[in-house]
Amino acid sequence: MKKRIFIAIHYLEIGGAEISLIGLLQSIDYSRYDVDLFVYSHRGELMEFIPPQVNLLPEEKAYSKIEAPLSQTIKSGFLSLALRRASARKKFISYSKRHPSCGDYPRHYIIAKEVLPSLPSLYKYGEYDLAISFLQPHNIVLEKVKAKKKICWIHTDYRSVGEVHEEEINVWEKYDAIVSISESVSESFCKAFPSLKSKLVLMRNILPATFVRKRAEEISEEEVEKEMPRKAGVANLLSVGRFSEAKNYENVPDICKKMLSVGTRVCWYIIGYGSDENQVRSAIAQAGMGKHVKLLGKKANPYPYIKACDVYVQPSKYEGNSVTVREAQMLHRPVAITNYATAASQVEKDVDGVIVPLDNEGCARELSAFLADNAKIERITREISHRDYTNQSEIKVLEKLID
Repeated sequence: MKKRIFIAIHYLEIGGAEISLIGLLQSIDYSRYDVDLFVYSHRGELMEFIPPQVNLLPEEKAYSKIEAPLSQTIKSGFLSLALRRASARKKFISYSKRHPSCGDYPRHYIIAKEVLPSLPSLYKYGEYDLAISFLQPHNIVLEKVKAKKKICWIHTDYRSVGEVHEEEINVWEKYDAIVSISESVSESFCKAFPSLKSKLVLMRNILPATFVRKRAEEISEEEVEKEMPRKAGVANLLSVGRFSEAKNYENVPDICKKMLSVGTRVCWYIIGYGSDENQVRSAIAQAGMGKHVKLLGKKANPYPYIKACDVYVQPSKYEGNSVTVREAQMLHRPVAITNYATAASQVEKDVDGVIVPLDNEGCARELSAFLADNAKIERITREISHRDYTNQSEIKVLEKLID
């Protein structure tokens, strides 16, 4: 008999973890496994790329309201859930006052713990051989799904996380295994939770190369050029990701200004959306970079733009393992990433990309030097065109965990 796998994720909007889940789903041997996918809220551009062999479970309305606006949650008739979310918000505010270095991270665990009583059990789908919680917080799969074995994923570099919430350890330790996406992520997790080292399993993101390359051809070069026009002597840089503290986009205008001041002709495009967008727009205006730093908004398909750029830049303060960097390399684009903690696990410096300083001055200086070095750009482009970045063989790690 085929073994049964349950996988849970919040939604399938464009994002690194979501893309890597599609890659995983496309790599599973469906002659051996039956897969039920539970998406809390059936939204996102990647919904249509769920493989046909996957059984997409019906949306449970209560789960779809976990992250919806409170007013919408109440209007939908989920008053108890709304009250619990409001309570969680108060508890997080209280917690953050007592632990000012905690950052925003504990909020997710506080909300998940608080709303659990208002969420229906998923036992009606029977017992699974393996249940996977693909994104934090992991409380829900732990409490609501029946399975012989349960595993969860870490996509976060814990060096970037403030003080961890005491609830986290209670959740992590109840899982049979914890899957980490890189050596650096494993290292930082072990420093935060040394007692959990024995549960860690390394499994790099599986990336769907066919999906990425096919989608890169879906919009014509002429259409892309309307938004990213080519100008003689001007390098088109591109960054893709949510507008958040981690991505560091608020510093891009200053970096760009410093590059222009030394004669580097550049236009830096950013594709994305998120809560920090107004902050980024304000930074562009303050630096007077409106003609050189341009926001292209949210794109359901960013790949034709990645394919068209001269250099893909990841200016992040921190990353677990940037999927977009890998996607750019799959599309044979030279990449430049800042020297965040996990950078060395992402790029072989000066071989398949460059690693530049995180401070604005150093970043601008070394990006300018890279753009001026045509021989280096050509050498890196040749190197990445010969490499396989899909990590397809990593599916064997999951098979061992099931069997």
